[in-house]
Amino acid sequence: MSNIHPDVDRMLFSAEEIEACLRAMGAEITAHYRDEPPVVICVLKGAVYVVSDLTRYIDADIELDFMVVSSYGSDTKTSGVVRIIKDLDMSIEGRHVLVIEDVIDSGLTLKYLLRNFAARGARSVEVAALFWKRGAQKIDIHARWIGFEIEDEYIVGYGLDYNQKYRNLPYVGVIKPKIIASHSSKECM
Repeated sequence: MSNIHPDVDRMLFSAEEIEACLRAMGAEITAHYRDEPPVVICVLKGAVYVVSDLTRYIDADIELDFMVVSSYGSDTKTSGVVRIIKDLDMSIEGRHVLVIEDVIDSGLTLKYLLRNFAARGARSVEVAALFWKRGAQKIDIHARWIGFEIEDEYIVGYGLDYNQKYRNLPYVGVIKPKIIASHSSKECM
């Protein structure tokens, strides 16, 4: 495809494939929460595209809240230390919670959030993720809904970034290794 960004090695999923996947996930989530709609938690910034599109396919009276957490800084691998930068605005005590993620890789940030939400008295906490990186998890983690399983590669587009760039690509692709290498070498100078 000629419309691929020059920094992207190859496209993994087109906008149409992502939309079809989210539509199917939305139908399953709707069936699960038919009688008791959840509070949907969007972990910013990466998941905003997924949440925006997936919630359109959830036919339930959901509520939506946002968190900003950090465990990466400017690195490509998680540090494992999670900081809450922006917390929830609403109480989740006694509520069903659905965390929507863009990608689950190490699982460390998600595990922290799941424990945090349980400690706040959430009635239940489930996870929907568009991408699951095979073999990247450092801990045992579960997501009830997974869109695509992928290899442990650095992906960009559809909300996923590298160094705050490429989020607005309408597809998901693997970034060229030389882009990451060139950024890493600049930091060492």
